[in-house]
Amino acid sequence: MNFCKRAWLNVWAKKGRSILLILVSAAILMFVLAGLLIRSAAIKATDQAKADVGATVTLSANRQAAFKKMQSSSSSSSSKSSRPKMTLTPVKLSDATKIAALSNVGSYNVTSSTSVNAKSYDTVSTSTGMGSGNSGGPGGMKSTTSSGDTAITGVSATSLTSDFSDKQSKIVKGRGITTADKNTNHVVIEKDLASQNDLSVGDTIKVKETSGSKSTVSLKVVGIYKASSTSASSAGPMSTDPANTMYTSYTLANTFKGSKYQGTADSVVFNVTTPSKVSSVKTAGKKLINTSKYALSTDDSSYQTVKSSMASVESFANKIVWLVAIAGTIILALIVILMIRERRFEIGVLLSLGEARWKIVAQFFTEMVMVLVVALAIAGAGGKFVGNQLGSQLVSQTATTTQTTSSSSNQPGGGGQNGGQPSGQMGHGGPGNTSSSSTQQAKTKLAITVSAVDLAELGGFGLAITFLSIMIASGGILRLEPKKVLIS
Repeated sequence: MNFCKRAWLNVWAKKGRSILLILVSAAILMFVLAGLLIRSAAIKATDQAKADVGATVTLSANRQAAFKKMQSSSSSSSSKSSRPKMTLTPVKLSDATKIAALSNVGSYNVTSSTSVNAKSYDTVSTSTGMGSGNSGGPGGMKSTTSSGDTAITGVSATSLTSDFSDKQSKIVKGRGITTADKNTNHVVIEKDLASQNDLSVGDTIKVKETSGSKSTVSLKVVGIYKASSTSASSAGPMSTDPANTMYTSYTLANTFKGSKYQGTADSVVFNVTTPSKVSSVKTAGKKLINTSKYALSTDDSSYQTVKSSMASVESFANKIVWLVAIAGTIILALIVILMIRERRFEIGVLLSLGEARWKIVAQFFTEMVMVLVVALAIAGAGGKFVGNQLGSQLVSQTATTTQTTSSSSNQPGGGGQNGGQPSGQMGHGGPGNTSSSSTQQAKTKLAITVSAVDLAELGGFGLAITFLSIMIASGGILRLEPKKVLIS
């Protein structure tokens, strides 16, 4: 009788032992599969993050160089009455166009901020315990400074700004500003401002410039947006209410600022299509600009956050695979040792009949392979559930840790990297924008799916564990002589 037939008869005859081996093997393979699935999902999540989270490169005035220049002028000036002022050079859009042509650079958003005074409407007034914001316009007090009561944020498109892309603000009526609004007087206003003045999409409002000829300009409302509920709390006690922020095309904002600002911007944000290439984009961009006037800063914190968290999950998954594999080998080896010790007489008879030792080992291995096939089917059905549970908990714990770390770093004195950001990038949300990486991290999920490759890899692990278990268990007995085995 060949060893394969003997293996089948033995497995069928010892049903209780076979079921026990199937359950133990299935439990081991289920956790090995869970580790493999989590590792595979973590790799996919990291790859997806490269496309979804993205990274940005910001072109703005070189504040550090301007500050050094101011200090130099201050030390060389003999007059104590006149202090030199720091002068920031507006970004040339011609330079921005050159950077936009670089490889790995996708869309870009031009930002130009200024302010105007209300002429045909009342601005929203905010009162706090420390003071109140400006409330210009027909129903409020006129500003005594050159700063207007209505903030104008000029952009290429509202959809490209951090407030709208991070869902902190959203369009509730009409539409947002698009590239088609270039050189128009179209404006998007906040919902509270619209409600206070009974304004709707299609209406016309009038504002007065704060510089130059200070002429009155008519604006057409093309959209109404709702700001984040935390916007008002993030604004300073003496600043204007966030509802008084309007979005326009950057060309209109430059018109309000004066003719010398035409073809310029406060900053330009470039979206890098491949976040891992953000450093090379920055290096190539520096060669196209005057670094004494302009600076390029990068922001790939969201990508790095997701990448770091997924690396932790992947590392933990690898540890699960190896720990379960090692523990499974030991457990199966102990079970097989006990099983073989009970079959010493059978082994002695086979050896005395002239059966080759390797065929006896092959019989044990074939028995375990039969058990493994059934256990593999059970593990394939239950591994996805176990993987989902472990993966969700891992991501949840990693997200909590990451958000705690981000919150700590955003505290005053936390060494924030946003200190060099242009003021135009903060929009009306202020510090609220620094939570984007944490928000993205919280949304990261592992897509656990069982593929044929995963099952094949699991089968390979199962065969390796089974082979090691059989070799460890069989070594001691198969070294004995048939006579000694039968006598003992």
